Amino acid sequence: MKAILIEKYGLPEQVLKLKEVAKPAPNENEVLIKIKTSAVNDYDWSIVRGKPYLYRLMYGLRKPKYQILGMELAGTVETIGSKVKQLKVGDAVFGDTSNYGFGTFAEYICINENAVIKKPVNVSYEDATAIPHASTLALQALKDIGKIREGQKILINGGGGGVGTIGLQLAKLNNCEVTGVDSQEKLGMMKSMGFDHVIDYHEVDFTKTGEQYDLILDCKTDKSSFSYSRALKPDGMYVTIGGKVVKLLKVLFLGKIISIFTRKKFKMLALKPNEGLDYISGLLEQNKIKCVIDGPYTLEDTPRLIQYFGDGKHKGKIVIQIN
Repeated sequence: MKAILIEKYGLPEQVLKLKEVAKPAPNENEVLIKIKTSAVNDYDWSIVRGKPYLYRLMYGLRKPKYQILGMELAGTVETIGSKVKQLKVGDAVFGDTSNYGFGTFAEYICINENAVIKKPVNVSYEDATAIPHASTLALQALKDIGKIREGQKILINGGGGGVGTIGLQLAKLNNCEVTGVDSQEKLGMMKSMGFDHVIDYHEVDFTKTGEQYDLILDCKTDKSSFSYSRALKPDGMYVTIGGKVVKLLKVLFLGKIISIFTRKKFKMLALKPNEGLDYISGLLEQNKIKCVIDGPYTLEDTPRLIQYFGDGKHKGKIVIQIN
């Protein structure tokens, strides 16, 4: 089978290569999935480069322990292990595989059956592969931690990416007023999607405008806790889903201090892969939300696409068509 392989850390277009490798066979709890589509995520960008260096403690000090990256897929079950109970041959499935491993930048993968769920019939493979990671990040941040309520005033920093575009739609289901922050190139798309206000972060620092929000969903974490505190209402909640490790640690540490003296709260999401995916899948099936897809592109294009993701130029979710 064809797969994108990595043998050392470095820039994506220098260290990722398309190669032929042996087709895997499932163990007793696994399914063999013929992958139709995959998607690019922050994990891919970080693991390829081995940065932040904390990733090397988890994924290999000198070289990545996973030869094939990728953690989202949509595809069909081709073979099942002897103890698989939830799936059968021919089932269309999708999911975030990160709890069980990586390897979706390939034509096939063997993965634990619990890494995927069945795909709704009226949802395309492209849409299905675009939602597992980004949508559950948005859902868990806004609903589980942020406790989103009807009519709130919400800001999404990084509104033009996969998490931001889904986060907007979840907020709109609660009739919230939503401001999106991103680069100038994405603002037109964001306004057409339904953001009430958009901000070009190159031109305006949203923490210095005087506006305050009930809930901030931060996909970037590029400012200080005190800056975010200025942009929160007295009972406001700040939730980060990622960013540079040093910035995250500072925000959490100083955020706790701020919380002691105010009613403002600072939280970081520890994602539970695929939790809430059934709910999101139902919304997608009912056309209550839609995916914003950048692509689909080809498997051969994966190295360039990971760099493209790292440069922050993508709109919505970068989708790769495998078969």
